[in-house]
Amino acid sequence: MPHGDLVLSHFGVIAPPLPSHYRVLQSLAAELISRGHRVTFIHQQEAHRWLDHPGIRFHGIGLESHPPGTLGKTLRLASLPGGPFSLRRLIEDMSRTTDMLCRELPDTLSHLGIDALICDQMEAAGGLVAEALGLPYASVACALPVNREAGIPLPVMPMDYRPGERAEKMYEGSTRVYDWMMTPHRRTISRHAKRFGLSHRDGLHECLSPYAQISQTVTGFDFPRRRLPAHFHAVGPIRSFSELNQTLPFPVSPTRPLVFVSLGTLLGQRFRLFRRIVRACRELDVQILLAHCGGLNRQQVDDLQKEGATWVTDFAPQQAALARADAVICHGGWNTVLDALATGTPLLALPLAFDHHGSAARVVYAGTGLRASAAFSGKTELTQKLTKLLLEPGFRQQLSRLRQEVTSAGGTCAAADIVETLVRPVKVRECLP
Repeated sequence: MPHGDLVLSHFGVIAPPLPSHYRVLQSLAAELISRGHRVTFIHQQEAHRWLDHPGIRFHGIGLESHPPGTLGKTLRLASLPGGPFSLRRLIEDMSRTTDMLCRELPDTLSHLGIDALICDQMEAAGGLVAEALGLPYASVACALPVNREAGIPLPVMPMDYRPGERAEKMYEGSTRVYDWMMTPHRRTISRHAKRFGLSHRDGLHECLSPYAQISQTVTGFDFPRRRLPAHFHAVGPIRSFSELNQTLPFPVSPTRPLVFVSLGTLLGQRFRLFRRIVRACRELDVQILLAHCGGLNRQQVDDLQKEGATWVTDFAPQQAALARADAVICHGGWNTVLDALATGTPLLALPLAFDHHGSAARVVYAGTGLRASAAFSGKTELTQKLTKLLLEPGFRQQLSRLRQEVTSAGGTCAAADIVETLVRPVKVRECLP
């Protein structure tokens, strides 16, 4: 039921067409729909594949510049970022998508009768178009927040947090490198900001909402920030009730430790890394549940089972797996890390790309797990670090503290409350399944 005298609204969702981002925003959309609102995701037609909630609408645009097959190319670039040339192609692809959205969204939003926007922080077009049209909008950080602050390294940089002038200078230098690499995208943002008659801006961090910013993190798991805006809200993981209530379809033994292994929805094709992880786990006589998210073929699955993996599957119910697991080995993807915080599961993070490095740095900083190199850590090192996670109580003690913070942060219900303030101030209510 809707809140009191709240006017029911039509929210548009603008986000990069990536499964992990759509998963988060679909959970938020489902909660808004349960309150009586309408929600429409808007992007290239192929992005519709990431939505499976019957009440969510989808409107495809950009057919001329983003015909069928375009999304597949984007996902291949994202799954194999590789060296500087591959990364450059990914940034150029990101630029083309932002350009398409900036060109086509204004007329589309008017045609659909959108009242307010929910914009992923990783897609600048949402904020730019919302400001140009005078629409209220919320910026949602599905990944690590892009909000910049002196003394805090960018999420994409492989740097730990260190206080002091020397560290700040190092962070400033790394930021200049990042901005140089992002030049194609920065130019696209700048060009459309000028075309819309907005103030100059050329970065994602300059396209965030002045009304509401929502982050999946919690304060205790981030580096010590001091300059976040008053309308920044750390609500914890945004998940659907169906995700939280799933169960494992495997007969897990209660007498042997369980290690959950996942490299996320885009990076599950790394067979050699999976094999190294399985061999490391095998030394400890643990049960191994490995989810490759469709990245491996039948022969590779069989090979991993022969190496000692107990279960190898495409997808596993992640919340249920983490709730039962004694440790998780992952790539440092933000959703997996936050789910581990919510279940109190120690982490061994093997960062591969994007903001995985920033996520892994926070795992270590918060004392909730360890980090190793996906490229250079051998079986022995992985076994030693996994042993430490399983035996030392300090990780679970820290996780217990953060788990309480996650529980009290509000999650999906709090995020929906905040979004509703875009259209009319409301009272906070309790979310019910």
